[in-house]
Amino acid sequence: MLQANALTLTHTKDSRVLIRDLSFTINDRQKTVIIGEEGNGKSTLLRLLHDPALVEGYIEVTGTIRKNGMRSGYLSQELTDEELNRPVYEYMAEMPGYAETTPKELAAVCRQVGINMDMLYDDRPMGTLSGGEKVRIRLAGLLLAEPDILFLDEPSANLDMDGLIWLEEYLQACRMPVLFISHDETLIETCADSVIHLEQTIRKTVPRSSFHRIPYAEYAARRSDALVKNAQLAEKERAEFRKKMERYRQICQKVEYQQNTISRADPHGGRMLKKKMHTVKAMGRRFEKEEANLTKKIDVEESIMIAFDESITQPAGKTILEYRLEALTSPDGTVLAKNIELQVYGGEKVCIIGRNGMGKTTLLRKIREALSGRTDIHAAYMPQEYSDLLDFALTPTEYLMQRGLERSRVRTYLGSVKFTPDEMSHPIGELSGGQKAKLFFLDMILSGADTLILDEPTRNFSPLSGPVIREILQDFGGTVICVTHDRKLMDEVFDTVYALTENGLTKA
Repeated sequence: MLQANALTLTHTKDSRVLIRDLSFTINDRQKTVIIGEEGNGKSTLLRLLHDPALVEGYIEVTGTIRKNGMRSGYLSQELTDEELNRPVYEYMAEMPGYAETTPKELAAVCRQVGINMDMLYDDRPMGTLSGGEKVRIRLAGLLLAEPDILFLDEPSANLDMDGLIWLEEYLQACRMPVLFISHDETLIETCADSVIHLEQTIRKTVPRSSFHRIPYAEYAARRSDALVKNAQLAEKERAEFRKKMERYRQICQKVEYQQNTISRADPHGGRMLKKKMHTVKAMGRRFEKEEANLTKKIDVEESIMIAFDESITQPAGKTILEYRLEALTSPDGTVLAKNIELQVYGGEKVCIIGRNGMGKTTLLRKIREALSGRTDIHAAYMPQEYSDLLDFALTPTEYLMQRGLERSRVRTYLGSVKFTPDEMSHPIGELSGGQKAKLFFLDMILSGADTLILDEPTRNFSPLSGPVIREILQDFGGTVICVTHDRKLMDEVFDTVYALTENGLTKA
């Protein structure tokens, strides 16, 4: 059993509180997901729970953590450069417990993670493995030390469809408790039976942390219902209060008028009006107190208050893309796929999936090149690697002002997607992946694009932001060509899904 009580995490550099007063208990076989926007302390919390030494020097911690003798296995979000260059067999040889593990025990671990034991002796550098291979090898390394609980930081980040399905099955069958971070909603809905939610509200000045011993899907539904009811109640109270205030102003104006027009020859009437005005002012003070106690709308991070222009449409019969490619090759000349054909018509929403390393991003770049010279459409491209298009030295404000917009208007738009004033004026390179993704969406919206070319557009959005992005793309009246492994996005947005294979594109 893992217990945390009244945990508060504060940045030592700027005294910003990341997590305040968080308490939870993780029991045997429990699968708990940590959700929240980037920068809210998810990875920091996971490192702290595994080994407090990992956060020493930059995080001040109050509260208590009791692991009750549990040994933890920790899968970090990324391998170091040194680890990426290390051959698989050397990486495994340095894992705690490897030297003491018998061949029979090694074989059992390999069965758990679904790999052949020969792979543990591979001389390929870790960095050359696919996303799924990396996760399985790293998990195997953790399991050699026989942990009692697993801490997994974004294990789904670079997995293709097969890898995601495998990870789901592994987590569901895992007999240990698991605390994990992921942006993949389907994985979370399938595996998480409890939720830790880390938020930064009111322009990221007030931390809010909570633990919920219910499955993620139930938590998300309850939260959504609560937000809707809160908004309805807040609006109802405001409407009733506005009516009261309107009546109050009418009374004030009437008494003021009577005071201004009463004859000096009527002192008794003047005194009565003075008392009446005193009563009216007392009523005003009561209304001031009442306004302060009105229900306020709950501040949430994922709110994105902007969408594509409703006037954007394309004729259904218009040819947006008619693309043929005999061979798709990697930068080193390796043929990845042959005989690729793709036709896309106005208003279609097309998704491309495929195994890691099949060349999906390469194909999408070629499609972008094919559409770049067109004058009858306006195409916008969102790459998987944001540095391909974003100048990280610019601030978000400077970047959007390149569209000829005034600074005040740009800042209004950025505020609508939850940028703080501080984030608006810092270099883009210092933003979280989620904020960079929001900046891309905002730029595409402001550009007036009627054709979107998107490479893993939701990979950096939190699970609670995902539904907002899907709704924006559902309502978009133009054409979308997208590469993704996001199953929710596939199911809810796209008309057609193609799988990229060695023999070209086939309908999935």
